[in-house]
Amino acid sequence: MRRNNIFKGILGGLLIAMLTPLNILMLSSCSDEPDSEYFYTFTGEMMSDWLKNRPEYSEFTEIVERANMMDLLATYGHYTCFAPSNDAVDEYLKGRGFSSVSQLTNEDCDTIARTHLVSYMYTTFDMIGHKLPTVNMLNRYLATEPGFDNDSNAVIVLENLAKIKFDMKDDSVENGIVQPIDKVIEKSNSYITDLMRENPKISTFYNALMVTGVINDVLQVEDETYNPKDYPNYYGTSGDYETNAKKYEAPATKRYGYTFFIEPDSLLEAKYGIKRGDMRALYDLACSIYDKVYPQDVNAPGHSYENLTDSVNPLRRFVQYHILNKIAAGADDLTPQEITNKANFEGAIGIDETRVNPCDWHYTLLPHRMIKVDKITISKYFAGCKRNQRYINRRYDDKFTILGQRIEPLDDEYKHDGINGHYFYVDDIVAFDQDVQDKVQNLRIRMDFNTVFPEFITNGLRILGNPWNENSNEEKDGQNWLFPKGYLDGVTFTNCTFVWRRPGSMFDIYMWDEFNLLGNYDFTFRLPPVPFDGEWQVRLGFTAQDSRGVAQIYVDGVPQGIPLDMTKRINSEAYIGDDFISDIDNYDAQSVEEKAEYYKALKNLGAYPHPRSMYCNNGGSGSRGWNIVYDIGIRKIISQTYLDCNKDHFMRIRVASDGKQGNNNEFALDFLELVPKSVFGSDGDGEMEDDL
Repeated sequence: MRRNNIFKGILGGLLIAMLTPLNILMLSSCSDEPDSEYFYTFTGEMMSDWLKNRPEYSEFTEIVERANMMDLLATYGHYTCFAPSNDAVDEYLKGRGFSSVSQLTNEDCDTIARTHLVSYMYTTFDMIGHKLPTVNMLNRYLATEPGFDNDSNAVIVLENLAKIKFDMKDDSVENGIVQPIDKVIEKSNSYITDLMRENPKISTFYNALMVTGVINDVLQVEDETYNPKDYPNYYGTSGDYETNAKKYEAPATKRYGYTFFIEPDSLLEAKYGIKRGDMRALYDLACSIYDKVYPQDVNAPGHSYENLTDSVNPLRRFVQYHILNKIAAGADDLTPQEITNKANFEGAIGIDETRVNPCDWHYTLLPHRMIKVDKITISKYFAGCKRNQRYINRRYDDKFTILGQRIEPLDDEYKHDGINGHYFYVDDIVAFDQDVQDKVQNLRIRMDFNTVFPEFITNGLRILGNPWNENSNEEKDGQNWLFPKGYLDGVTFTNCTFVWRRPGSMFDIYMWDEFNLLGNYDFTFRLPPVPFDGEWQVRLGFTAQDSRGVAQIYVDGVPQGIPLDMTKRINSEAYIGDDFISDIDNYDAQSVEEKAEYYKALKNLGAYPHPRSMYCNNGGSGSRGWNIVYDIGIRKIISQTYLDCNKDHFMRIRVASDGKQGNNNEFALDFLELVPKSVFGSDGDGEMEDDL
């Protein structure tokens, strides 16, 4: 059999004898395109030929043909085919009470074929996270994890079930890679709530979902009126980055979805004494939590046990806070994207994990309330957890010891992934209690704009691709997105081209990506909610560049100072000028008091430099960390005002450039910060906001 020698130097010779199978697997690269020297010469076999030429895969070949997809696999492209053997198909058919492929409907064949096909090339070296980076042709993610076959070879396991065959993996054809597998992959076409109903381990939460009526709020799947072909591609550049990847296209789908964090029945009974299905006991627990957060509603008619569907009912609020308004198909979707086994860089993209725990914030169905999810990387704050575990609403630092709720590994007994959502187990109650409100979330909230808009993750748009190949026009290296009007909830605009620029490793921006407004725009978006009433700073993070424009910014309809000129660097006369510390050694040499004075001066001028936890890296000898004194990195204070935690707040951005300045008046949305007064105080007496 012709083989693709992708693993040259790893799977051969003496090195195999020196490494365990799992270690071999972990030496992988996340490059989508291995160097050409690692391929055998192609002989012209297409993916369709591969299937037809191997009798042991004839049944899957028949399925693909009945799905009318064989012609696609005969064309040039970049496909991955997870091909189940005849034995695997026979086992699947037996489980359905069938004896041959002929008993499957054409619709069955279409679903099976699309489940096993992906429009990108993935070697086993690329399958490092909890799922494939992109969806299959059924528009669903495939879960991945390392495992072992019966001969103790390190292999990749798909959906906790199908193992890629060790001796046949990564077989290259002219238009992709074939990954033979030993089971048929099954992705449920059920609603996520139907899958939850079938799992007796979570019957109490499911009953609560029913009696509160929240189940009626989690049934959306897709906007079938949306057609990406209605929106022509946009071609242009972003910032000062001279790249060839200039095409921006509308997302292929406009899906809706939900992510659930669920306490198993066994946990509720063991820790809280709540018997399976006891709604009264769960209601009483919810009252003990939410009556303190919403004291004004305690005497409202809707608060009672007889009114569980009312918007102010504690049990309804309890259920709502367990649900995100986006699909996180794997735990790694809940925190910043990760790069694994790339030369000179590992971890969350653009974040120095030695300084901060990578963190994302997500909206819940409880109005105006968010969940914070951390991936734990700072060893001194492990406190009973292990590195890289993910926790909800955890704050374990020098001020507070609130351990939060661990997101548990999934079991393979029940399906967790439906057509409109995914659910996880947690090891304790998830709730927006007083500690979460007053302590856990009483800190600087920093959000990349790809989490400000929940549709981004739901529709699989946060594609990392290959940040070290930002000049590539290949879709597998990443895509740039164009957002039509009405695509993003809470966003309105006129005369605007609104685009997202995919990550590039040496881009001087948070998570290496950014959104851009172009044209004579008037753009408004809903701000993320704050956890409590009070005085908050709203900051916009961006890089100052000559390609940028000028815009007037409003918060809740009120203009915020003079127009923001995005061409002005932090060492310009618009900010701190010659007093800017331009050398990192000089900055580090300052005392705490001197740094506090420095930050106070910056704050009085309406800005901060970029945080020191940001990280820039090219994956090679030119890798470099971020530093606080890079003059184009600006966190601009947009407003400092009272924000009501139970109301929507909006930011409006209206072009103020004189003509088509720079790159068509370009305005950058990189990241957002919401900062309470308890944090942004810097008085020069030793107290200062940290520079991370």
